[in-house]
Amino acid sequence: MRPSPALRLGCRLSVRSAERSAVMGPPRRPPGRGPGFLLLLLLVLSWLGGTWAQDACTAPDRLQYAELEERFSTMKNFPIGTVVSYICRPGYIKIPGKSLARTCGEDLQWSPKEQFCTERKCNHPGDLKHGFINVTDLTFGSKATFSCEGGFRLRGTDEIFCEIKDTSVGWSRDLPLCERIPCEPPPNIANGHYTEATAYVYQTSVTYSCNDVPKGADPFSLIGPATIFCTYNAESNGVWSEPPPQCRVVKCDNPKVENGRKKTGFGPSYTYMDSVIFECDPGYFMIGPEVITCRENNTWFPPKPTCEKSACGAPNITHGVVIPAKSVYEGGESVQIKCDTSCTFPDGAEEMTVTCQGQNIWSSLQNCACGPKSSGFTPHISYGRVIDGQKSSYSVGDIITIECYAGYTLHGATRIEYVGENQWNPGVPTCQLSAYITAIICVIVAIVVFLAAFWVYKKFFSQNGLCPHQLNSVKHRQEPTAKSDCVTDVT
Repeated sequence: MRPSPALRLGCRLSVRSAERSAVMGPPRRPPGRGPGFLLLLLLVLSWLGGTWAQDACTAPDRLQYAELEERFSTMKNFPIGTVVSYICRPGYIKIPGKSLARTCGEDLQWSPKEQFCTERKCNHPGDLKHGFINVTDLTFGSKATFSCEGGFRLRGTDEIFCEIKDTSVGWSRDLPLCERIPCEPPPNIANGHYTEATAYVYQTSVTYSCNDVPKGADPFSLIGPATIFCTYNAESNGVWSEPPPQCRVVKCDNPKVENGRKKTGFGPSYTYMDSVIFECDPGYFMIGPEVITCRENNTWFPPKPTCEKSACGAPNITHGVVIPAKSVYEGGESVQIKCDTSCTFPDGAEEMTVTCQGQNIWSSLQNCACGPKSSGFTPHISYGRVIDGQKSSYSVGDIITIECYAGYTLHGATRIEYVGENQWNPGVPTCQLSAYITAIICVIVAIVVFLAAFWVYKKFFSQNGLCPHQLNSVKHRQEPTAKSDCVTDVT
């Protein structure tokens, strides 16, 4: 290795000092240049030498996606201009158009900085029958997860990884399978059997039936669902959809209804799920269901009906009364219905007659409908008006607002409510002339009267200070009398 310039300079200085000592003898120590000065000089020279020695790049960075070629991995010094080459790590591949080399530049930095290897990609795992694949990426190191449809479960791993395979990449394992969830064999039942299958898995169904009995013996009835199927629970375990049915002997008695008869289901024996339909004799009506069924507990459901003599209960009328009022009416009996005040039937009539037709049915029965009570006009307010809520007619509860014209004062409530029968609460207010306007009018009238009196006085009683009899003298061209003659003796 070539010595640094500082080291060479130090050597030359040492040789020259030795030569000078041989010729001239030991040198005299200059003032102020003792061992401390020499130590400082050596430190400066060492720093300069270290600075010149740093004109090189540091070792190239260790990259996640690539590594140095082997011939560069042992290098210690990288002077300016040094070029190193990389190779892509396993799982990565060279990016087309990118260089695998980097150069130590004059700025003591490696360039270019851009990435030149990228992750290899695995092929898509494919489709999973009766299942789902979740793949967010196909690059080296990515993961694929698997799940199955309802009724199916995974056989195999639920996730695989894109990893190195020889010189390339591939998935860590084969795809799993989604297989149907199995069920235990269906339970056996007494006096019955089911259709067998080779396997009992999700959606497999089995059908039960009862065993045959000897001729003359009571047959077995299948109570419950004949078919059940394999399904799964919240934990994805196989279970049967329902409990298995039962095979039992079911017998119901022969039902009879007083004042009625059977329309269907004449018997004479009745077993599980047999039905009977009843009807009542003429003049009677049925109370209860007309169809009853034999159930597993050897009883009829719902309970058998009864047939009552044709009659009607009192009609239920809203906003009206029934005349005459009774609790029960015979078939063919008529009653009169009258609506309440302000209520009528849909056709506008206030009363109607209905007839009991039996079986609690009334002919042409209707309800009374009540409309709101209304008034025919808005209240008249002298010197006032309605400013809110005015209508052509009013219902109970309607409210109007009243105000007076300018110069008039409202005596009463501003807002009044209609209570029916053309009545308002509180009563309709009145508008009266305000006291201020009345006072002004009185003053004006007084002024007018005063002016009129003054005018009459001036015209008839005072003309240049003459008395009335003097005015008469003037009219007849006579000399007026003395002014003192106008004084009237009040005594």
